[in-house]
Amino acid sequence: MCRKCGKPITAQSIFRSSTCDFCGADLHSCVNCRFYAPGSHYDCHETNVELVQDKEKSNFCDYFAVAVIQGGGATQQDTAAKARDAFAALFS
Repeated sequence: MCRKCGKPITAQSIFRSSTCDFCGADLHSCVNCRFYAPGSHYDCHETNVELVQDKEKSNFCDYFAVAVIQGGGATQQDTAAKARDAFAALFS
């Protein structure tokens, strides 16, 4: 699923130059990778990666693997909001 528009990725294989059929966003990017983890070292769970400045642009990372989003795919903002609400609930 494209993290920019939320539409399913129709490409069978994703290359560095692959783009979303719907919004034109780069698909071989950090935000579409299963290792993407904001807040981690370089925002990645993979330990040997080089810093990628723009996480939404295409890159040459050898560790790239498409993130599989199940159940309609909550956006990062939705996930972050749920985490903040759960944290706030601890102190109320």
